[in-house]
Amino acid sequence: MSDLKIFSENKTVSNKRVIVRLDLNVPIKDSKIEDYTRITAIEPFINKLIKDKAKIILLTHLGRPKGKVVPELSLKPILNYLEKKLNGNIHFYKDKINDKAVDISNRLKPGETLLIENIRFFKEEENDDETFAKNLSKLGDIFINEAFSCSHRKQASIHKITKFIDSYGGPILKKEIESINLIIKNKKKPVTCIIGGSKVSTKINILSSLLENAENLIIIGAMANNFLKFKGANIGASIVEKGSENTVKNIYDLAEKNKCNIIIPLDYNTSLNLHGNPVYKSLKDIGSKDMILDIGKNTIDLINETIDKSNTVFWNGPAGYYENENFSTGSICIAKKIAENTNSKSLISIVGGGDTIAAIKNTRLENSFTHLSTAGGAFLESLEGKELPGIKVLKKN
Repeated sequence: MSDLKIFSENKTVSNKRVIVRLDLNVPIKDSKIEDYTRITAIEPFINKLIKDKAKIILLTHLGRPKGKVVPELSLKPILNYLEKKLNGNIHFYKDKINDKAVDISNRLKPGETLLIENIRFFKEEENDDETFAKNLSKLGDIFINEAFSCSHRKQASIHKITKFIDSYGGPILKKEIESINLIIKNKKKPVTCIIGGSKVSTKINILSSLLENAENLIIIGAMANNFLKFKGANIGASIVEKGSENTVKNIYDLAEKNKCNIIIPLDYNTSLNLHGNPVYKSLKDIGSKDMILDIGKNTIDLINETIDKSNTVFWNGPAGYYENENFSTGSICIAKKIAENTNSKSLISIVGGGDTIAAIKNTRLENSFTHLSTAGGAFLESLEGKELPGIKVLKKN
């Protein structure tokens, strides 16, 4: 962390134009925001810049418009929300990044904000185009990257822009990196990692890395089906990844080499379809038409016991098909246990990934963890030991 340029909140920004790259890629349906987590996380920092009389230029993307203007991916709903939450005037710019845009940024009054329309409406953004990045840099005097979740991508507003402007990481980006170090470098043992998701192949590198850094690896969600099948268990009609046997074998071999304990589910809540009601089954009772859709009570007890013996917990990926609340019990129980131990036993808890956050959205536990990461892929790539392009460019020369 010491070699990164991190923005100090004591830095004088009065009357300076400050470009902040955010990740406000939030789910929007019928022009309504469905999850505010990423927006509420950045509000305090933007309001601090407003209080300090900066002129703020906000850059973010929404969805994948692939360099074209897609009206349903406009930032207008985000603008409407920010108008209520920010403590100063906010303007919206929907045109090209040219001299007109620079002129508007210069004419901002101290404490005012300019939101630039979806940066991915410009094809040059995803191409990491140098001229486009240079034009973006002319909108400000300082650049702050608060989009750790996008920093694994080489894109103009994250990567190439830093060539042309005094650039820093922001407080959320700093916290993301610190939380990764709590799992890898500055860890408090024993470390337990709880990993969900569906495909083992997409998480093989992260699982391999975690095996070297953790005492316990708990596999949940549809991913666990692959491990159960490998062990010869009947998983009925549950989702399983074809050809995962070698990958699972390699994970078990690595676990043995690193003396890491792998824990897989003992029992389940099942159904004959995704929209059904839960039917409790032990492993031996699973029928050919049963779908495993959540972990059962004995598995929850085992996970709770493991968390009780841990000083650091990292959790990424829900325990079941949480989209049907009948199968969200496992995820909610895990969240409650981690939150409880964070508050009462000073457990270091890092919880991350969009699906995980969605699974615990209505529990009001979001502020009960050491760190709640919305970064997803970037966070996992960092845990694998990869240097992210958007972070590398923030290093001191």
